[in-house]
Amino acid sequence: MNAVEIEEAISNLAEQPFDVEMFPYQFLEAFGNKETTIKRLKSGSENKSDIENGVLQRNNIHIAVCNTGEISTTLNKLRASPATEKAKAKFILATDGIDFEAEDLTTGETVACAYPDFPNHFGLFLALAGISTVKQIRESTFDIRATSRLNRLYVELLRTNPNWGAPERRHDMNHFMARLIFCFFSEDTDIFNGNDLFTATIEQMSARDASDMDWVIGEIFRAMNTKPEDRATSNFRPWADAFPYVNGGLFSGSTETPKFTKIARSYLIHVGKLDWTKINPDIFGSMIQAVADDEERGALGMHYTSVPNILKVLNPLFLDDLLAELEAAGDNPRKLLNLRKRMAHIRVFDPACGSGNFLVIAYKKMREIEAEINKRRGELHLKSEIPLTNFRGIELRDFSAEIARLALIIAEYQCDVTYIGQKEALQAFLPLDSQNWITCGNALRLDWLTICPPTGAGVKLLGDDLFNTPLDQAEIDFENEGGETYICGNPPYVGATVKAPKGASKEQKEKIKIDEQSRKADLKAIFEARTSKWKSLDYVSGWFMKAADYGKSTQAISAFVSTNSICQGQQVAILWPLIYASDHKISFAHANFKWANLASNNAGVTVVIVGISNTKNKIVKLFSVDANENYIVKNSSNINAYLIDGPDIIVRSETKPLASLDQMLKGNQPTDDGNLILNKSENDYLINKYVDLRKIIRPYLGSHEFINGDKRFCLWLEDNDLELAYSIPELQLRFDNVKNMRQQSTKATTVKLAETPHFFDEIRQTGQGSVIVVPSHSSEEREYLPVGYLHDGTIISNAAFFVENPSIWTIALIASKLHLIWVTTVCGQLETRLRYSNTLGWNTFPIPKLTEKNKQDLTRCAEDILLAREAHFPATIAELYEVKDGLPQMPENLRHAHERNDEVLERIYIGRRFKNDTERLEKLFELYMQMVKPGKR
Repeated sequence: MNAVEIEEAISNLAEQPFDVEMFPYQFLEAFGNKETTIKRLKSGSENKSDIENGVLQRNNIHIAVCNTGEISTTLNKLRASPATEKAKAKFILATDGIDFEAEDLTTGETVACAYPDFPNHFGLFLALAGISTVKQIRESTFDIRATSRLNRLYVELLRTNPNWGAPERRHDMNHFMARLIFCFFSEDTDIFNGNDLFTATIEQMSARDASDMDWVIGEIFRAMNTKPEDRATSNFRPWADAFPYVNGGLFSGSTETPKFTKIARSYLIHVGKLDWTKINPDIFGSMIQAVADDEERGALGMHYTSVPNILKVLNPLFLDDLLAELEAAGDNPRKLLNLRKRMAHIRVFDPACGSGNFLVIAYKKMREIEAEINKRRGELHLKSEIPLTNFRGIELRDFSAEIARLALIIAEYQCDVTYIGQKEALQAFLPLDSQNWITCGNALRLDWLTICPPTGAGVKLLGDDLFNTPLDQAEIDFENEGGETYICGNPPYVGATVKAPKGASKEQKEKIKIDEQSRKADLKAIFEARTSKWKSLDYVSGWFMKAADYGKSTQAISAFVSTNSICQGQQVAILWPLIYASDHKISFAHANFKWANLASNNAGVTVVIVGISNTKNKIVKLFSVDANENYIVKNSSNINAYLIDGPDIIVRSETKPLASLDQMLKGNQPTDDGNLILNKSENDYLINKYVDLRKIIRPYLGSHEFINGDKRFCLWLEDNDLELAYSIPELQLRFDNVKNMRQQSTKATTVKLAETPHFFDEIRQTGQGSVIVVPSHSSEEREYLPVGYLHDGTIISNAAFFVENPSIWTIALIASKLHLIWVTTVCGQLETRLRYSNTLGWNTFPIPKLTEKNKQDLTRCAEDILLAREAHFPATIAELYEVKDGLPQMPENLRHAHERNDEVLERIYIGRRFKNDTERLEKLFELYMQMVKPGKR
């Protein structure tokens, strides 16, 4: 369950009659406990509570229902209970159905409230559902509750108004939701005259059966689009006339409202009863965006970008510089005034703005700095000089674009209340400005220079209102000479290719296909004239290239969150030379870290943050995370495309190892339509029927078989085996099938091979002696690359790489953290799997010159790893190196063998263990630079 689903379940529980016996089980069920778990607790087999009416769930919570007025006493008993300590309970909870008290035993945080109000504190208990980002959720409890209630309303309205869910009406539905959000916020913040004016009016003036709800709401909306001077002739009822004129396009146009059911009416009133003064526009925008997005509603509330993560982009982009200037200014009035003027001309542009998270946070942080300036200058009464229209965005989805504008409007009002007072904020708020500063459209097809024009350029066409003018037209005339532009954002995470998930319907597959074609067309428009390899680029590359093009006309600095794929593997060689050619360099970067969302047990996608600029900086900052999750900031003279402190260099494929290493080759390619390959049952049948076949049937192994222990075999013939093979009807049929398949190929070389259908297409292995095998694809979660040593003449398929008759110490290199981080960096990933390459990952792997003693030590380390695995036979590689919930499950002796191997190898490199992966990569790139120097090859 996600946080929104839990909130809904908890709210439903609080609304039901209190059940003394069932409450503990209902509470646990609301946090996602399965029915079987609840049954075991009810039976007493797993409930070890020593408190009357208590329910104890090991490692989670100790709950007790008590008599009226005995809550505090019961909570003390739970706290002192030996069973609580023995079961390692994280929480204790006591309630009598009237009041509610609980405590987090780890942090000491407590809750004490009336029983009906305990859903307001559901965030305290989210660890019960395995949700690790509890702090972030607790800080946005209101936003989750509001989203949950709005989602119920939205779904109910679409159920009873299916035509509003059709593509041609979806904008109307989303626009209606934006109007509701504005009303809920306005009635709780004195923007409307009177407390709860909107909700109370609907509750009092509409029929209980909701038969006239659409008319009542439509009249309220019509009033908010009517100027005061026009009210007398508009025939408003007094209850509608009480609403102020809003304008800004939010309530212009049609006032048509979907039909309400009694249930929908109840949902709307429940939403209105929330305290909307607590809204966080930087978070809420993303959550409400999911309400209106069919694809995102399944993970409702899970997609917002946390403020700390947004600041990882904005701080080094420009906020740190503003804060440094503020500190340097001290109390100097002139310097403070100059900084305030500078900020008034700063433009922040997010060309993938979604619901406006980055823009809202940038605006709020700049208002904080401006307020401090005004405080130091003794000018707290001054209105802000930072215009919302300097916070520009592009968003593909129209509802998200509307929500982005609304989020900024709310943020501006909240900041005005905080810094200049409620009265002044209200005076400045209505009517809304009609200017449009969030453009709805495809960011990769629009001209960024017209949407966020550089200093001195302007866009002259002005719109009539905020929400109903053509959304693809930028409508602001900038007049901020000398201003700075900062481009930022979190563009879509989409790889070069996207596969439909298992079980996808025909319609889903078709949509994925159409979306991918559209993305390819976007990238083609940007890159086709620059490189023939553009099809291999991830979608986010388009934003980096557009930012670099934008920078040709102005000294903008850009920074985007991206999957780390653009700084790994083949994409580096395609994208970054183009960025460099535009005279841009990396101005700062944040190396790999997890961009976690709020989903249960979600470790998050691995991302990087890369800032680019055409301004030459003497010092650039490289941010990274150490093993203890501490942030490290390193000053550098240059950051290269792999996000390493060092010169700009691109690792390119090599046909042979640059260092003194064994030759590694790709496995053997059958090109046989499966006819030369046997599964276990086919193999058993043939060798039982034809004993002599044992000599020409070999174990056959690729990535999957090696990692998971599956058995496959192949027909592996020498010339002197042909008579035997063709004498067997079953094999004759297989060879005929291979021949027919190859003859139908469009490749001349494959057609030629039809003459020898009994042989593999590409044979790279003698089939004699031992081999080291390395899978071509494996999970990125594993701490070490899978590598094996086989003695039995196994044939390696084209889905793996091999070293034939190898030096044993080669295993120590491949199984090291050093090699894993090198391969991850220079080879990259395919979807979520690590992609190995002999030419790019092995042949380029930098190692110091090894002495005989080094080789002996590494040989012993390799043998220890193999022996540690053997001790757990028949466990597979997948089982031995399994990772669950982000935690490795490796047996202790195998872990010790790997750690010893890493220590021995890393001491060969630098005489000690490396501190982190950043240091490992820096050393590897230093050695690589030495290997590729002219004259070294």
